[in-house]
Amino acid sequence: MEHIAEIREQLARVSTATVQTQLFKRGLRNTFMFGVGPLAPARARFVAEAFTLRYVPAREDLDVLAAFQDPAHPQRRAIEEAPPGSALVMDARGDARAASAGAILCTRLEQRGVAALVTDGSVRDSPTIAGLTMPVYTTAVSATTNLVLHHAVEQQVPIGCGGVPVFPGDLLVGDAEGVVVIPRHLAAEVAAEAAEQEHLEDFIMERIRGGAPLPGTYPPNAATLAAYRAHREQDGMDGPSAAR
Repeated sequence: MEHIAEIREQLARVSTATVQTQLFKRGLRNTFMFGVGPLAPARARFVAEAFTLRYVPAREDLDVLAAFQDPAHPQRRAIEEAPPGSALVMDARGDARAASAGAILCTRLEQRGVAALVTDGSVRDSPTIAGLTMPVYTTAVSATTNLVLHHAVEQQVPIGCGGVPVFPGDLLVGDAEGVVVIPRHLAAEVAAEAAEQEHLEDFIMERIRGGAPLPGTYPPNAATLAAYRAHREQDGMDGPSAAR
């Protein structure tokens, strides 16, 4: 991906709502993980490429505590192999009755420099995990160990998380509202237009706070856009505009 550092910097300054709007403009409706939220909203912000792990339902003869003795266990491998700066995204089939990971695994991810853990299941040891600096996104918490319900089968394959398709290398943006998924090939244009959209909406918000009515202000009419362009030129920030 070209200019990945610039893309990350742009996306780090915009909301998931803005990114979702930009994806909707491009015909993509199902990009926000419904029900997947940050365990610690104050430390929720991240931008990272997806590293995926897929679970299927557990089977009693295979998913016993001894399974974790195998260093090649797919869950353990994912913890050790997710690259620094990536987001480990787990497909738990939306089943939160047993945890996708616990504090030791999350701490290992943090120590390795992984940017975030995202699951549409749950985590255990949640009070400890909430104190980590690495953002963790989940649908719930559960003290029940992973093996009771989940069987990790493979990594770096297309998965579903929170009802959204996630392909390895897709760019994820997380904030206090949740996680939105950007197909990799759209990341550069979405990042640029999302940044511009937020500039415009900051301008509109100031007008709304000043008492301006919605008609003509949001969405902006020609007069409002002209005033916005003049404002940008005055600040030396002239550029294309976009609206939510």
